[in-house]
Amino acid sequence: MKIHEYQGKDLLRAAGVAVPRGIVAHTADEVAAAFDELGGELVVVKSQIHAGGRGKGRFVEEPEQPGVVLARSAQEARENAERMLGNTLVTIQTGEAGKTVKTLFVEEGLDIARELYLGIVIDRETSSPVLITSTEGGMA
Repeated sequence: MKIHEYQGKDLLRAAGVAVPRGIVAHTADEVAAAFDELGGELVVVKSQIHAGGRGKGRFVEEPEQPGVVLARSAQEARENAERMLGNTLVTIQTGEAGKTVKTLFVEEGLDIARELYLGIVIDRETSSPVLITSTEGGMA
């Protein structure tokens, strides 16, 4: 089963796990509105594709644009969204073909003292879940 980050966070929230507030957006206007709705100070604009490495990934059409960015104003969030939506994000997991970004997840920015990464994948040889953890957060 493949789910996007925002869908996984919805599942965690439903199970009582504290996760940052976030809003799904499909247009640059929705991203700008989400900035204001989430407090108007700092948000993280995240490309939603079924692949890891989005923060280090780059767009074919906008090579300087990463797939995950911090925005400190509604205008900055909007401008990043315009460079992301409809474009092809290439990451270490997508291969050169990349994947088209149709959805963005705008999440409230937090003062992070410590960041961890946790992922679960299925080992196809053993048909078993494998837990992946890192003290480097999702950008290691």
